[in-house]
Amino acid sequence: MQTNANFRDVFYVSDGTAITSETLGHAVLGQFDIEIQQTTLPFVESIERANLVKSQIDRAYEKTGEKPLVFYSIVIPEVKEIINSAQANFYDVLNLLVEPLKNDLQLEPQPQLQRSHSIDKDSASYHDRIAAIEYTLAHDDGISLNNLEQADIILLGVSRCGKTPTSLYLAMQFGIRAVNYPFIAEDMATLKLPKAIEPYRYKTYGLTIEPERLVTIRHERYANSEYASEQQCVEELNKVESMFRREAIPYLNTTSLSVEEISTRLLDMSGLKRRMC
Repeated sequence: MQTNANFRDVFYVSDGTAITSETLGHAVLGQFDIEIQQTTLPFVESIERANLVKSQIDRAYEKTGEKPLVFYSIVIPEVKEIINSAQANFYDVLNLLVEPLKNDLQLEPQPQLQRSHSIDKDSASYHDRIAAIEYTLAHDDGISLNNLEQADIILLGVSRCGKTPTSLYLAMQFGIRAVNYPFIAEDMATLKLPKAIEPYRYKTYGLTIEPERLVTIRHERYANSEYASEQQCVEELNKVESMFRREAIPYLNTTSLSVEEISTRLLDMSGLKRRMC
């Protein structure tokens, strides 16, 4: 076990997306001249997952000998109690953060611009994020299925189920290279996984949505069309979800989720790391 007072493991934990914990944690840690290893753990909503998170935090402490820093936003009392029992220093994102950090790190804050553990426009990771956005735009809505080996994630689903906004959010916020491919009415007769995507099924995920919500969304674009009819929406969704199950493609229902929540759940399902720098 090695101790290094200028290095800390940092965990962002939440029973939601953890985006708020991340954002505030990045801003506050930018006041201190330390090296950090960041881990984001969203949707800690159950006793089982809370115990897994506690174990992960404890392992980090055992490895380094320094208590990890845990920024959290948790409202479930039983979950919060388990997390608080880990070997770590805790910061509720709704409370003041800088003063407790000063005491725990035994360092005086030295506010400086450009120290934030966030985006640095001169960094390689910033340019990687721009490249991710360009890649995602070039592979939006089935425009291209070339260079799929470069994709971090491939999203499939019927038209208007949330693929494009999710892909762009993943690219812009996390530097994830996303491909999205729509299944249209003409595909339904012989629906199958596209041949070009077959070798990359291990990074392919499906999005679906409740028929009523899909009808509403499509009516906003093409009112009173067959495309927006309930019968068409139900048929497409049934066939696509059946294909997901047949091909063992994990899929997510987006009906009641924001783009942020969809993106975070996909990152959690896929194990992709957020490229927050």
